[in-house]
Formats: sequence, C-alpha cells, structure tokens
Amino acid sequence: MIRLKAVILAFTVLALCSISSAAILLDKVIAVVNQEVITWSDLYKAMEFEASDKLKGLKEEEKRRLFKENEAQFLDVLIDMKLQIQAARQRGIDATAEEIAEAINDIKKRYSMDEQTFTASLKKEGFTLDEYKKKLAEQIILSRVVSQEVRNKIVISDTEIAKYTEKNKDALITDDAYRIRQIFFIKPKNSSDKKTTEDKADTIYQQIKAGENFASLAQKYSEDPSGKAGGDLGFIKKGIMAKEFTDALSQMKAGDVSKPFWTDMGLHIIKLEEKMEKQSEAAIKESAKNKLVEQRFSERYKHWLRELRETAYIEIRL
Repeated sequence: MIRLKAVILAFTVLALCSISSAAILLDKVIAVVNQEVITWSDLYKAMEFEASDKLKGLKEEEKRRLFKENEAQFLDVLIDMKLQIQAARQRGIDATAEEIAEAINDIKKRYSMDEQTFTASLKKEGFTLDEYKKKLAEQIILSRVVSQEVRNKIVISDTEIAKYTEKNKDALITDDAYRIRQIFFIKPKNSSDKKTTEDKADTIYQQIKAGENFASLAQKYSEDPSGKAGGDLGFIKKGIMAKEFTDALSQMKAGDVSKPFWTDMGLHIIKLEEKMEKQSEAAIKESAKNKLVEQRFSERYKHWLRELRETAYIEIRL
C-alpha cells in the first residue's frame, strides 16, 4: 500500500495518527508557545508519525525508550512548527478548500489511486479524511510562509555565480568525466620483461572476456593502490587524463573493458563504469546558482527561525 507520508515534507510532524495504549500521561502540557500549548499527546503522536518502519517494528518497551531519548529534539521541531504556523496566520496566509481538494487529486493521480484505495491508505496511516486535509493545509501554509519570508528574498548575483564556479570546478561538470576501474601493472625496469607483463595482462584480459569479475581480478592482480577497492578510480575528468586513456575511452561505452595498453607509468586494463557528459555553460551556471540558493536558504531559514523564537514566549515543561 502506498504510504501517504511520502508526500508530506519532513518538517510536517503534527500528525494525528493513532498511538498505543502508553499513554495515560499524554494530556500533560509540556510547552507553551505564545498562546498555544504542546502536550504529551502532540509529542508522541509526532514521534509515532515520523518513526521508520524498522522502529515501529521494535518491541513497545524498546520503542518507548528510543522515543524518550529523543523527546527534546522532537519538541524543538514542534515548537518551530507552531511558530511558523503562527507567523503565517499573522500574515494572513491560508489554504483554501479548493487548493486542498486539488492537492488530494494530484496525490491520487501521482500514485494511480482510486477513491477506495485512497481511503484505505488513509486508514492504514491512521488518518481520518478531515485530519489528512488539515495536514495538507498545514503543508500549503508552511510552504507559502517560508517562501514569502525566506526563499523569495534570496538574490544571487552573476559575480557570486562566477566566483562559486571558479572555486568549485571539481564539483561541477565542466568537462566530460569518466568513472573507471583499472587493473595496472608497473612498467618493468628492463625492457626484456615487457613481454612477460604483456602476457600476464593478456591472460587476465581473456579471463574478463570469459565473464570473470573485473573488480575481483583487480583486487587480486592490480599493482595500483586502487586494487584494494576493486580498481575503482572514481570519476576522472577528461582534461586531466593521459592521451592513451582518452583514446581508449573514445571507443568505449558503459560496461566495456579495454584491451591492455601502455602509458609511461605501466600497462593498464580499464573498465568504463559510467560517463558524465560535459554540461553547457548555461547548465553549469544554473547548477552553481541552485547550489548557492540552497546554501543561502539554509542559512536564512535558520536565522528566521531564531528570530521567531527570540520574539516569542516559549515555556518548556519537559
């Protein structure tokens, strides 16, 4: 059954899902946020909602122990949620019934669910339809207030993008890059030993062609430190490769293995695992801009939450 939690952002934790008999304690107020309260019930429902399937599968005693250890962390999340919803209300931000209905229809289409399947999924997750609508409304409201107060205020200049691109060339795809494995034999000091090395490499090459695992053979025979990792060299940009490598790779597609070839360093057999095409200048610029936006958003979102806390009345009774 499709889990509907997947469509709700991680910070939407005020779930109204059912919880076990534990708690008889759950109507105690554990925090006051301006004029609103958070109870044990709110906290434990949130933790039940966010719990992974693995955690839910634990024995009740073990699960409650883990919940107890994380109460303070989850309470902080709930306080931030309260503050953001309150900020949205102050700014007149809301979600209409039409928007909520449209969101539900989008979910049904995305997961190919009819009304019966959708209702069954809600029931399995512990939601009534009204409770789920409330969650979607909160989602819409939170997204809007965060966009209005944080994301929409972020401006990235061309100068910043250029500086970021120059500083992070290795992380951006500014050249074709190849993820390769190799089996390597050090160049013999005596030219008379060259034929012995070639024969050894050819024997291994034939084993690979016969279906033996490249990584295992690299671990066994390669004379390069990468042999311990199955010959994996990671992604290497085309511009820094020896010509012999680029010549071999130009004839290969993902999964292909080269015939043994010499460089000044020694004899190589390489396997092409994956190729990443060079991005266009516009794509590199857009990628850099997106990374800068996310960095700036993370900083400003945290700052905004601190401001909300500093101007709020918060009393914790945990």
